[in-house]
Amino acid sequence: MSTRGTQTTPDLLHAVFDTIDEGIHVVDLNGKTIYYNKVAAQLDGVDASEVINRHVLDVFPSLTEATSTLLQVIKSGSPIYYQKQQFTNVRGVIIDTVNTTIPIYQDHKMVGAVEISKNLSEIKKLSERLVELQERVNKNDTSIKRQNSATSAMFHFEDIITQNEPLKRLKQTAVKVSKTTSPILIYGETGTGKELFVQSIHNASLRQHGPFIAQNCAAIPASLLESILFGTSKGSFTGATERPGLFELAHNGTLFLDEINSMPIDLQAKLLRVIEDGIVRRVGGTKGIQCNVRIITAMNELPTQCIKKEKLRQDLFYRISVVTLNIPPLRERKEDINILSNHFLIKYNEKFHKNVFSIDHSVRSFFEQYNWPGNVRELEHAIESAMNIVDGNTITKDHLPLHLHTSHLDKSEPISFRNEVEKFEKNLIEITLHKYNRNILQTAKSLNIPRQTLQYKMKKYQLSK
Repeated sequence: MSTRGTQTTPDLLHAVFDTIDEGIHVVDLNGKTIYYNKVAAQLDGVDASEVINRHVLDVFPSLTEATSTLLQVIKSGSPIYYQKQQFTNVRGVIIDTVNTTIPIYQDHKMVGAVEISKNLSEIKKLSERLVELQERVNKNDTSIKRQNSATSAMFHFEDIITQNEPLKRLKQTAVKVSKTTSPILIYGETGTGKELFVQSIHNASLRQHGPFIAQNCAAIPASLLESILFGTSKGSFTGATERPGLFELAHNGTLFLDEINSMPIDLQAKLLRVIEDGIVRRVGGTKGIQCNVRIITAMNELPTQCIKKEKLRQDLFYRISVVTLNIPPLRERKEDINILSNHFLIKYNEKFHKNVFSIDHSVRSFFEQYNWPGNVRELEHAIESAMNIVDGNTITKDHLPLHLHTSHLDKSEPISFRNEVEKFEKNLIEITLHKYNRNILQTAKSLNIPRQTLQYKMKKYQLSK
C-alpha cells in the first residue's frame, strides 16, 4: 500500500485504489498531497514518499498555479475533464498525462481535489516519432524512405488477385475513381484487403508521387488523435510545441483514415469542416493552413449500422462516401480461394526458401467449405503457419493452425484421382515457372519434360500469361 498522510479514507478504499490502472492524486485545500496511489507514482516517475505531505509545486516544479489542474480546481471549485498535461518531475523526466480532476466536498464544503490520470507519454512519443518520420520523408530524405514504409503505398491494382466477377468490376471502378479527387469510403470485413485497394488507388492517381499517409483511428487514444491529425500550436496545452499534423504532411497526396467509425463524434465534426473547406487549424492555433489532400476512409462495420449506433455522423458519412467501394468477403468469392492459396504458397516458398509443391485435397476441400471470418488475411496466415512446419512438399491438414483443426477438417468430398493429379501438376508448373522467371527452356529442363509438353500444359492450365 502507498505511503499516505492524513487518514481520511478507509484502508479498504486505499487498497482498491492501489489496484486500479489509473493514477490517483488527492490534495487538500492548501495543495498538499494527502493521498497518492502506486500507479500515480509509477506514472510520474517518483516515489510516493517524495510526494505525500508536500505541495504539488514542490514536487513538480515545472507546473504553476495556472497550469496545475489540481490547483486550478481548488481555486475554481469546478471539475476539469480529460485535460492534457505535460510536466517535468523532480528527476527531470517529461511526463504526458490526460487528467480528470474533481473537487472533493464534505458537508457541502470543499475540502480538496482528486485527480485521475492516464499516462500518454509512451504513446505520445511513438505518435510523434511517426509524424517526424513522415515529415522527413516528405522532405525527400531518402535514407528514411528506405526505413519507413508508413508514408509509401506499396501495392498496385495488379496485386489484387481475383477470378470473382463482382470483385473484377470493383477493381475497374476503383481504377476509374483513382483519376479523380473525390473522397472515397471503402467498406469491407476485417481482412478483405481494404488497404490493398487504397494503396492501389493512390498509385494509379495523379497524386502517386505525393505522400501517402495511413492512420488507424482506433490505434490512437481519442485525446491524442486530434493533435496527430491537425497538429499542435505552441501553448495549446502545457509543453505543446509547433508541430504539423497528418493533414499537412499529406499535402498534395492521399490521407487514409482507417476505422473512421472509431473516431470520437466531436472530432468527426472537426474532420467534416476540414474536408469541406480544405483548411486545417492546429490545436490551439488560429491560423488557417490550406491543405490539398484526398481523403480515403475505411470501415469494417456497415455504415448504416454505425450511423444508427451514433458511432458515425450522418453528415460526415455523406461527405466521405461520394464514392463507395464495398469489398465482398472471401466466403462470397470462393472461386478465389485456390488461386490465392497458390499465390501465398509461392510467396512463402520464396520467403522461407522452401520447395512446397502442393496443398492436399482434404485441405483444399476444407478451405472451400470454411467460412473464413478473417477473410484473405486469415487464409494467408493459415498458409504461412503451415509453411513454417511442413517438412515435405505438400501441405496437409496436420500443418494447419490449431484453431482450424476444430472446424471439422475431415468432412471432405470424395477424392477424384484425375483432379488431384491435375492440381498437383498445375501447382508444380506454376511454382517452377515462377522460380525461373517464366523461362520456358529452364522450366522444362527442371521438370524433365520436353519444351512442347510444357507449353501444351501451360495452355491447358491457363498459365501462358
